[in-house]
Amino acid sequence: MDVRQFIEEHAAEFFGSLGDWLAIPSISADPARHADVGRSADWLRAYLTATGFPAVEVWPTGEADSPGMPAVFAEWPSGDPAAPVVLVYGHHDVQPVEPLEEWDSPPFEAVQRDGMLFGRGASDDKGQVLFHALGLRASLARSGETAPPVTIKLLIEGEEESGSPHFADLLRAKRDRLACDVVVVSDTTMWAADVPSMCVGMRGVVDAEISLRGPERDLHSGSFGGAVPNALQAMAVLLAGLHDADGRVTVPGFYDAVLPLSDAERELIGRLPFDEKAWLAEAGNSRAAAGEAGYGTLERVWARPTAEINGMWGGHTGAGGKTIVPARAHAKLSFRLVANQEPADVIAGLRRYVAENTPPGIEASVTASGGGVRPSFAPLDSPAVSAGVRAMQRAFGTEILFTREGGSGPEADLADILAAPLVFIAVGLNADRIHAPNERVDMALLLKGAEAAAYLWDELAAAGGELTAAR
Repeated sequence: MDVRQFIEEHAAEFFGSLGDWLAIPSISADPARHADVGRSADWLRAYLTATGFPAVEVWPTGEADSPGMPAVFAEWPSGDPAAPVVLVYGHHDVQPVEPLEEWDSPPFEAVQRDGMLFGRGASDDKGQVLFHALGLRASLARSGETAPPVTIKLLIEGEEESGSPHFADLLRAKRDRLACDVVVVSDTTMWAADVPSMCVGMRGVVDAEISLRGPERDLHSGSFGGAVPNALQAMAVLLAGLHDADGRVTVPGFYDAVLPLSDAERELIGRLPFDEKAWLAEAGNSRAAAGEAGYGTLERVWARPTAEINGMWGGHTGAGGKTIVPARAHAKLSFRLVANQEPADVIAGLRRYVAENTPPGIEASVTASGGGVRPSFAPLDSPAVSAGVRAMQRAFGTEILFTREGGSGPEADLADILAAPLVFIAVGLNADRIHAPNERVDMALLLKGAEAAAYLWDELAAAGGELTAAR
């Protein structure tokens, strides 16, 4: 049977099952919903078993005294022991749903309307996880075989929306079971429904807080102002100096490891139908584009690192005046990182910057909240990406362009710990209202995702030698 025909004939069944899964409120960030995250994992285990996966397991995470949320692992070996091994990554936990009053329908009740399926997790990420099972069934129906052309493994975690705190440890503990030649990620978006594209990179992120201390207490500005250091003024100077006149970050070593955009990728980004005026309107009606000189807006958002001042406080902020020299000042910063940058190196550079630019009489400290999230990148010319492009072209019948994403996830851990290249196969859209009320997914695009997945196994099998050479 033709892949597309199989998918169309089983579409209603697919969306019915997805609706059942969406009804489970698997919010990993809410302790009151942790049992529901477990129910979600059990539902997926049962569904994948019914699909035909010979091995399906629910894996606990964390420690006995500090448990995490469960992940689901499944494996369907190829009939060819020399075939590539492909790991599909996604997540089954979802974001909180507040404010409830802004939802047009209950967030955990799947509602179909105007070709869209509404419900928390419809796009991020349950819908994009489930299309792989439909695509695999379509692939087997077309070939008439009882096993896929590549060995397929699934790892669907339950903590992505909570920062994946136990994910790297799980990858290390289960490295042998998860060994693969390529990692497929279906937790990103395309440019538009009529402009299909493939993501090839996600930025990393690391947060920091700067604290400055001057005198032991706030001082009367009439008696001491202009004669002792002002912690808030020193902070303002520090923060203002984080960028030069061209918008480049002045933290020492900040750009040393940055992987530059290739001419080919810049040309492909330039071909996207980008309306900067409309984009600015969506960006809170921002009045102008800004950032590092020499780069366009999409290049800045996707492929250049940034330093952002998230908050600054100290001194008197209440009603009325209070003429003081404030003793302390604080600021929160975040850095978005691109390919080859390491969070620890950026924090080390920030500490050096603060130490070199703090005036006499001021004590400074820099603290980082956690180890950050590392960036990920999939080269356009890699065999895995090439196979993914061919699969998507077969499904959509048109040229596939390339994007990156400004968000961050655990993809770098997947690539590094499992020593496998990434390829992003996803059909979500920015218009899907991910993380917001009325999350939705284009139902026709989910079926296109299933079709692309069905073709992907053939394309990866055809690229076998290039993918397995590193074994």
